[in-house]
Amino acid sequence: MVGMQLALEPMIKQATLWIAWGVEFLAALVIAGAALQASVSVLRILRGRSREATPGERIRIQLGQWLSLGLEFELAADILKTAVSPGWNELGQLAAIVVIRTVLNLFLQRDIAAARRRQEEG
Repeated sequence: MVGMQLALEPMIKQATLWIAWGVEFLAALVIAGAALQASVSVLRILRGRSREATPGERIRIQLGQWLSLGLEFELAADILKTAVSPGWNELGQLAAIVVIRTVLNLFLQRDIAAARRRQEEG
């Protein structure tokens, strides 16, 4: 039984790394899609095709929501990669990444909420 576990371990680790790569790729697609969507919206504003009173706030809210989702995917990928090699160095790096991304996400969510309030008031 132990021999079988030892034989499966490298395959499980490799599969986990592939999944982590896939999640990172998905995060990149989400972030790139968000940037493209925001860029198209800005171009519409510059061309005068937006009829909204505060189109910039809507773009900020949408972009912020997508960026927040992208950060969550990146964090998931980091957790998967750390699960494969959970040494103290990797755990310390993961802890630092979690703190940084969580703080970024908290500020992003706060900005999104403030932008929504401004949009509802205006």
